[in-house]
Amino acid sequence: MKKILALSCLFAAFHLQAQPLRIATDVSYPPFSKQNPDGSIVGFDADIARALCDKMKAECELSAHDFDGIIPGLQAKKYELAIASMNISPDRAKVVSFSDMYFNIPGRLIAKEGTPVAGDWFKGKRIGVLRGAIQMKESSEKWGRNGAQIKGYGKITDAFLDLKGGRLDYVYVDATIGEADFLKTPFGKGFAFVGPVFNDPKYYMGSGIAVQKGNKELLAKVNAALKAILADGTYRSIERRYFSYDIYPYKH
Repeated sequence: MKKILALSCLFAAFHLQAQPLRIATDVSYPPFSKQNPDGSIVGFDADIARALCDKMKAECELSAHDFDGIIPGLQAKKYELAIASMNISPDRAKVVSFSDMYFNIPGRLIAKEGTPVAGDWFKGKRIGVLRGAIQMKESSEKWGRNGAQIKGYGKITDAFLDLKGGRLDYVYVDATIGEADFLKTPFGKGFAFVGPVFNDPKYYMGSGIAVQKGNKELLAKVNAALKAILADGTYRSIERRYFSYDIYPYKH
């Protein structure tokens, strides 16, 4: 009987180890992540995920989720990691654990070319943001409390549609996303970044990889793998596939 129990425990342990590492991402955010018609997930976040898994010698399984549902899903243990361009924030850090920062990009406003951003420009204006993103928290605190209408979207592409259709005055978004997913496309003709670069360290602490709260072992492995891909040039190689400039604050 003891031998049978021992074999059963050994099989269970092997079975658990053989399970793929489940990783959530948001596919509405090219060039960070998007989903091809065949269902495959590609982009910067997807490539970083696979590179980290390679360093951790882990089989990985990426799945697509709306951004605002990613943290609840992580809390519900639907997956172990979230690599979804998620800004590190004190509020989020209360419910998930974050890896070291893996990139840092400021926020920008997008509006029709020539739209002024001065004084109380936001009063009475409709500003679209990605629901659950750091831009929603910042815009709500800075502008929503002072006369702006902040509208959250499950997918930032829907905000661009409303901006194009005149149902929004501005979209506030990560600069790289706004450029790649809207301004550099034919759909974004006639629109531009307006106003200053927003990088208040109260909000822009960089983006991190979210891990289930308390999983110190996995967090340590993720951070070690991140250090490894930064050291051996893998990160830089991935970065150059998608960006012509550094999104990681390298030490020169």
